[in-house]
Amino acid sequence: MTMVLRSGSEVAVGGRHDDLDATLVVRAQRGEREAFEELVRRHADPIYALARRLGLPKQAAEDVAQEAFLRAWRGIAGFRRDARFSTWLYSIAVNESKRWLVRERRRAPLRSLDEGDIASEQRGERAELRVVQAEWQEALQCAVRALPLKYRAPLILRDVEGLSTAEGAAILGLGEAAFKSRLHRARLAVRDRLDDETRGAR
Repeated sequence: MTMVLRSGSEVAVGGRHDDLDATLVVRAQRGEREAFEELVRRHADPIYALARRLGLPKQAAEDVAQEAFLRAWRGIAGFRRDARFSTWLYSIAVNESKRWLVRERRRAPLRSLDEGDIASEQRGERAELRVVQAEWQEALQCAVRALPLKYRAPLILRDVEGLSTAEGAAILGLGEAAFKSRLHRARLAVRDRLDDETRGAR
């Protein structure tokens, strides 16, 4: 099952994006604050969006993003460049999000995982179609939000962020087999909930 929940700002991987990140990382490891500030500008939106998708309200997502970058700055000297900077940063952000969720002991409701306005994206279409699509999107988002974090996180990283299995597993500190297992269970749970919603609407 492939779910389209992407936002307008996505983490670009591969090619020149990674090359520039690598150059900036080397400079930041030498103590160049300006280089790290450029890394922050390049990754701030995706890190904030990730925290939101994991269940944090707006202010908490902003705080978590800031804390993730602070931790990254403090740890940049020890960052081993055998992995993408974005993968390392995602790992920090996921851990910070987990800490917030555990501390708050609640999952904040989100209006939209992608912060998008579905109706505005579909201007010119018939109103009836827009309503159906909006209702389906909301049902999908609710199904994802209902997942326990251990299953929601793999689903977000793989199907929303578009990361590879290896990258997602590395971010969550899991083996690839465990990551795939959790992802499979998450997809099944979302599908089953959507099926229940469909049957209930008949």
